[in-house]
Amino acid sequence: MKHLNQVLLHPNNRVGADLDAWLAQAGGKGLQAALQDPSSLVGLIEKAGLRGLGGSGFPVHVKWAAVAAQKASRDKYLICNGNEDEPGTFKDRVLLEETPHQVIEGATIAALATGINRIVFYINPDLENCLETMRRAVAQWKGSDLAKRTAAVLDKPLEYRVVPSSGHYIGGEETAAIESVEGKFPFPRGKPPYPAEYGVHGHPTLINNMETLANVTHIVRNGAEWFRNQGIGEASGTKIFCLSGDVLKPGPYELPMGTPLKDLIYKYGGGVLLGKELKAVFTGGPSNTILTPKDLDVPLDFDSVRERRSSLGTGAMIVISEGTGIVKRVSEYVDFFAHSSCGQCPPCKTGTYYISQLLGKIDTGQGRQADLESLVNLCEILPGSGRCHLLDGAVKVLESSLYHFMDEYKQALKT
Repeated sequence: MKHLNQVLLHPNNRVGADLDAWLAQAGGKGLQAALQDPSSLVGLIEKAGLRGLGGSGFPVHVKWAAVAAQKASRDKYLICNGNEDEPGTFKDRVLLEETPHQVIEGATIAALATGINRIVFYINPDLENCLETMRRAVAQWKGSDLAKRTAAVLDKPLEYRVVPSSGHYIGGEETAAIESVEGKFPFPRGKPPYPAEYGVHGHPTLINNMETLANVTHIVRNGAEWFRNQGIGEASGTKIFCLSGDVLKPGPYELPMGTPLKDLIYKYGGGVLLGKELKAVFTGGPSNTILTPKDLDVPLDFDSVRERRSSLGTGAMIVISEGTGIVKRVSEYVDFFAHSSCGQCPPCKTGTYYISQLLGKIDTGQGRQADLESLVNLCEILPGSGRCHLLDGAVKVLESSLYHFMDEYKQALKT
């Protein structure tokens, strides 16, 4: 299928670890342009409207400017975050396996813009092919003319490293990633200080997602206006949507940011399996508010999805059809969060475990009205009591399912 506005997943960019093939397809031109005027790069990213594509949607230029402003430290770090571990999310795997040089070049431009000299590609250890591909790709960059020219402009040695993450879901949180890169268990840190001020080994640190960085070379090569025009309406750029669940054609789809949810599911995904009716969509992975058929018109961009009280997140869209039990699905996802809790925050460790147990009882027909009431109460008292988003994500999907599908919960109770 021909995808609209395909940039990151364009066939010309999917050359694997072959640097010569990447350079032959206009690769390197973004970095060459960046080398001419590094001081303009942060402003260019701001004009383009690039936002963090790992889930937060935070304006990228704000992070870059904060790190660039740190002048006292000679060493600065960039963590290219590819921990990708949440159910339904697989965009970084595709980028790392099929077009790693987009990510490496984007990271090098980010380093040039901010004065960073230590670049770390932080990758989930379960993605073995990604690790191997990135190691081969990075080895080629280390001796390349582009890397040497970048180091000369930075006036300090430029280091590239590929580091397996801890393999824990929580390792994707930015401060936990810092701990992991330092060789520690990925316990999230309190803020402030923020990574831009005090990150890896106390040095200023920038953390960007792989998809975010893959866009950078195209923005520098083609301009801010070009990038904005890739999106629909007020949205900028494209987004890789990971479509899965009860859909005929699951997979990664790069589409204009702002593409309607209906188009993603029915035009590109082929519709719901077996011709069934759509029941729900878990957005951004299973840690956000559920969307329902009435939301099919929503443009898939950060602001529009937020207006529906949900979040675009990583762009994962898990489709649920009529006939699929919501209680069972939510139970499975909360089990994942309970297992993934690092245990640093007692409300998170005990809260996710308790929710998991209650959902298990209800899903297997052993739950009582008191158990359902306990779930409702936990949704009120637990949010905001953890250092990271894990607990809030687990509560958010539970609370949303209770709001939309309370009848299913009640029907599952033991009479």
